[in-house]
Amino acid sequence: MKSKIFLLVFFFALTSSFAQNVTVKGTVYESTDSPLPGVSILVKGSSLGTATDFDGNFTLEDVPLSSVLVFSYVGFQTYEVQIENDTPLTITLQEDAEALDEVILIGYGTQAKKEITGAVAVVGADAIEKLNPVRVEQALQGQVSGVSVTSQSGSPGSASNIRIRGVTTNGNNNPLILVDGNVIEDLSVINPNDIESINVLKDATAGIYGVRAANGVILITTKSGTKSSDLTFELDAYGGIQQTTREIPVLDATEYAVLVNEAFVAGGDTPPFLDFTQLGSGTNWQDEIFQTAPISDINFSVNKGWENSKLSVGTSYLTQDGIVGGSDANFNRFTGRVNYNLDFLKNFKLTTSAIYTTTNRKNLLENTLGSVLFNALNMAPNLTVRDENGDYTLAEGLGNEVINPQAQIENTYNNTKNEKISGVIGLNYSFLENFNIETRFQFNYAEVSGKVFSPEVYYGSGKVFNVDRNVVTEYQNIYRDYTWNNFLTYKNTFGDDHNLNALLAMEVIQFSGKFSGLTGFDIPGNSYENASIENATDVVDNYLNGGDTYDTRLLSYFTRAQYDYKGKYLLSVVLRRDASTRFGPENRVGYFPSVSAGWVMSDESFMEKSSWLNFLKWRVSYGIVGNDRIPDYGFVSLLNGEATYVLNDELIFGRAEGALANPEIKWERQKTFDVGLDMTFLDNKINVTMDYFNKTTDDLLLVPQVSGILGASAPGSRPPIVNAGSVENKGFEFQIGFSDDVSDDFRFNISYNMTYLKNEVTFVASENGFVPGGSFGVGQDPPARMEVGQPIGYFYGLKTDGIFQNQNEVDNHATQVNASPGDLRYVDINEDGQIDENDRTYIGDPIAPWSMGLNLGMNYKNWDFSASFFSSIGNEIIRNYERNQPLTNRSTYFLNRWTGEGSTDSFPRVTTGPNSNGLLSDFYVEDGSYLRIQNIQLGYAFNMDNSKGIDKFRIYTSVNNAYTFTKYKGYDPSASSGAPIGGGIDQGFYPIPRTYMLGVNLKF
Repeated sequence: MKSKIFLLVFFFALTSSFAQNVTVKGTVYESTDSPLPGVSILVKGSSLGTATDFDGNFTLEDVPLSSVLVFSYVGFQTYEVQIENDTPLTITLQEDAEALDEVILIGYGTQAKKEITGAVAVVGADAIEKLNPVRVEQALQGQVSGVSVTSQSGSPGSASNIRIRGVTTNGNNNPLILVDGNVIEDLSVINPNDIESINVLKDATAGIYGVRAANGVILITTKSGTKSSDLTFELDAYGGIQQTTREIPVLDATEYAVLVNEAFVAGGDTPPFLDFTQLGSGTNWQDEIFQTAPISDINFSVNKGWENSKLSVGTSYLTQDGIVGGSDANFNRFTGRVNYNLDFLKNFKLTTSAIYTTTNRKNLLENTLGSVLFNALNMAPNLTVRDENGDYTLAEGLGNEVINPQAQIENTYNNTKNEKISGVIGLNYSFLENFNIETRFQFNYAEVSGKVFSPEVYYGSGKVFNVDRNVVTEYQNIYRDYTWNNFLTYKNTFGDDHNLNALLAMEVIQFSGKFSGLTGFDIPGNSYENASIENATDVVDNYLNGGDTYDTRLLSYFTRAQYDYKGKYLLSVVLRRDASTRFGPENRVGYFPSVSAGWVMSDESFMEKSSWLNFLKWRVSYGIVGNDRIPDYGFVSLLNGEATYVLNDELIFGRAEGALANPEIKWERQKTFDVGLDMTFLDNKINVTMDYFNKTTDDLLLVPQVSGILGASAPGSRPPIVNAGSVENKGFEFQIGFSDDVSDDFRFNISYNMTYLKNEVTFVASENGFVPGGSFGVGQDPPARMEVGQPIGYFYGLKTDGIFQNQNEVDNHATQVNASPGDLRYVDINEDGQIDENDRTYIGDPIAPWSMGLNLGMNYKNWDFSASFFSSIGNEIIRNYERNQPLTNRSTYFLNRWTGEGSTDSFPRVTTGPNSNGLLSDFYVEDGSYLRIQNIQLGYAFNMDNSKGIDKFRIYTSVNNAYTFTKYKGYDPSASSGAPIGGGIDQGFYPIPRTYMLGVNLKF
């Protein structure tokens, strides 16, 4: 009996013990809400454990209740949780500044964030995902201090201008961009959804890229998967609509007729509208051309990891119609990506990646005199789109450039196709414990083809866009480049405290291309369907005089030594030697040294008692970087110009010297200095980064004004390139972020960044002391200049001092040609009693001295919310989208014009008579400051049962470019041509559309 009772008790005890073991499931995130793969999970005090998969998910069976799970991951604080039941866990690991921290890409290598001695900023995949940018550049604005992104246009597929710490040259200011180590000039071929991270090198740490690094370096890493991970599929898709954010208020037909009559009467002419009471509102031409346009994007990727290899494959398709032109301005992009890494042996590894892209774009004329938007603003509202015969209305009497914008869209055929493949293959071998050798080959091959057809069309009397004979142009341009790198790395620790990492490398780069293009006339039927060179007559080779090839090469050797003592005192030294074929034999080679140092002050013993400070590091760097972005062969004379010779009393067309040569041109050199501070405190919840920088660019490569007798204005020719200027950019950057798990259900993060920038030209070697650029109105002098003591590209014109109120004021003022009461009164700057070109002066700066970004996010249970803001403060924009012809339309602020003495002192009269109100002055300069709500997104993630094979199912809605607060009267204060001299002149910028989107994220 006792034995039976014992067995019964033992049975219940055993059953109870088994009942206390559970299966624990969950997901591990980092503080930015991105899942963490590869996190180690162990039952404390045992060998039972597992690791998170690619999506941060884990399942651990047979876990005893009341036991403790330990979550650990390199660079993050260890986290422990006691198991009380089988409720799924959501774990967020916090970054640990005291540990090895996250690994950052720094150029030809990686480094722990804690040990970085330069100004390096990182934008992760999670931030890109929330913004849903069409182009990669859009993901940088407001995310990184010191980086300015302005749109060249809001049209589908249009590019953006990226400026890192200011405008450093009057030439090409684009940063060097590398995708998986491969040079990519055109970011339209990159799918933002493929990006794992974007690293921005802003200071002398970019010096390891030598001659190409003067404008900063952007390193983009694409997704490559995770080893030892299950096969996973990911689908990200969204669809939406786009609308214009603004229509410029213009006069309706009745208001227009009143002002036109008033102008004609003031000019002594007969008013054209004898009865305008029946005109009504007339045609709003902006309503006619703006439309709601669709946009959609679908991305699909597959990831798989094995013990010694990993694979990531992705494909996507984007299509976007224009808010102007609709499907006639469509942009579409297909991309395919493959990343595969294989460890042949523990010390012998292969890395490969390839990206294939096809883009198609239909182009409309934009951002210039006579563009579609320019015409919509200036077209008379009393005219209808079509006349009584159903034909497009002619724009008679509106000047030579203004035409019916709807007719313009219908008769525009300008299509471009870009096919590009980029690839990287590398082998890495480690030997003798401390040595590593790597060879890497990268290539790009692109074919850009297009067809432009101009049908016979008549827009009105004397229009510059009239075509009397139809013409078609077909072209195909081939671009090739390759880069071959070889690296030898030595890494060792001496005496436990001294760490050394040395790099010795060489690099060979070649850029080459072949251009071809033919132009033909008289297409049968005057139709696009028949438009081809085969159907044309009088076919002309567009490259008959040469210029159809280019070949640029760069040979480089460089070395870097990184040393630290106990991870506390840090030093990095770089020396690079570049030889470029863009310079003559005497100046071909350049040397670019840089040095940076850091002090992890928080590791000092006197800081140990600080309870609030977790990490504090000081950084300083100085270096010289270069720039060779000029046309090829500028140091030699080429016979690629055009000339006409008389032989035997006949005109013979032939070749002549092209661009004037300068055998003395040499490297553009930039000296860059930076001192910075990185810190985290309050349990790593708050992080702060501050930097002061000073960049001076000497020996600027520019094209000066030269005498016409040199022949620089002949067909195919131009002035020589010379080293003749210096520009200084200095400023301050500040960034602060806060992240915290407020409760088990609520997480919150916010970050703010600010940049102050001062740009000043310090030297110009020009005969007249300045370099002009840009255009304003018709037939006026260039409105922008590069001149000593001023910011590069500053606006140069007349200053106004109100409005002449009566004839007495006119008589008592300096002589101003054709001045009458109601006209602008210009300031006599030189006090010579005459208003003329010598009274022009500084009237504005296109470079914003202040820029700010604010990004916030929060998660409550299954809901997530994010928003981003950006502000640009202090720059000016020239308003140049008004044609100012007697019968063109006007903006509604003309309703506040001067109509008599005392009526206004800010806006001149309207008149057809002679006056000087159209001269460039500060009357046309406006404050371009703005605050933009860039993105708002709200999402919901459903609780998914992994047994159904779905790991994540999230839906979201978002608004991009939600609202812009600005006093600027034009379409978009953020747009710019990007020209260093002549940027910031608004000729009817195509506005960035507001986009409403609905999307889904699915992982299974």
